[in-house]
Amino acid sequence: MRQVRVISRYKDVVINMDTTYWGRGFGLMAIKDTFRNKILWYKFVHNETIADYMEGIAWLREHGFHIYGIVCDGIRGLFTALYPYRVQMCQFHQMMIVRRCLTNRPELPAAQELLDLTKRITCLDKASFIAELDLWQKHWGEFLKERTHDKNGRSTYTHPRVRSAYLSLKRNMKWLWTFEQYSHLHIPKTNNAIEGTFTDIKTKLRVHSGISRQRRVALIQEYIARHYCANPRFCILDRNSEF
Repeated sequence: MRQVRVISRYKDVVINMDTTYWGRGFGLMAIKDTFRNKILWYKFVHNETIADYMEGIAWLREHGFHIYGIVCDGIRGLFTALYPYRVQMCQFHQMMIVRRCLTNRPELPAAQELLDLTKRITCLDKASFIAELDLWQKHWGEFLKERTHDKNGRSTYTHPRVRSAYLSLKRNMKWLWTFEQYSHLHIPKTNNAIEGTFTDIKTKLRVHSGISRQRRVALIQEYIARHYCANPRFCILDRNSEF
């Protein structure tokens, strides 16, 4: 894989990390300094994996960076792999998980209430959100337990999507409020900083939509080096690339 790694003189960092894609099998994974708008490490990938994220984290540690907080979207197993760090799950991403389960206009009253509560996640503190979620669960607990039996006697949950949305909130609760627990570090509650960077890069590349993958890689590298490198003189490029 082709990678660019950037040495920064600012070693105490809170970082955002995420992956964006151009079609199937061509993605850009990046780790960004939250407060200085600089990309510290990035890599072109076929898909998003925990191993690649940990490679970036390991590289930062090897080069003297002190990571005080990590903001990420949270693919399955990533939070466990990042156990030693203060990890903040993007609250907007959690909102999108719930929306995918319930749709944007759910018909069931339980789903409507849960979606409305989730949409207010960025406006509530942890205690208030948990209190409201507990009230919702007490009201709809029996509804979540309802099961449907088929003709063979096998049973499944009657409302699996509502149940999945609720359980995702419970499962991720530990990482949704890290910013509140460590308020002195000013950890962002969303991944908007790196999403904005990806949007900027994609906007600049849109006028070159017909170019080959190799040329696209070169353009992305050049644009990042000019606008997002902490120090362009220290960009290290691995020429061995599948792209």
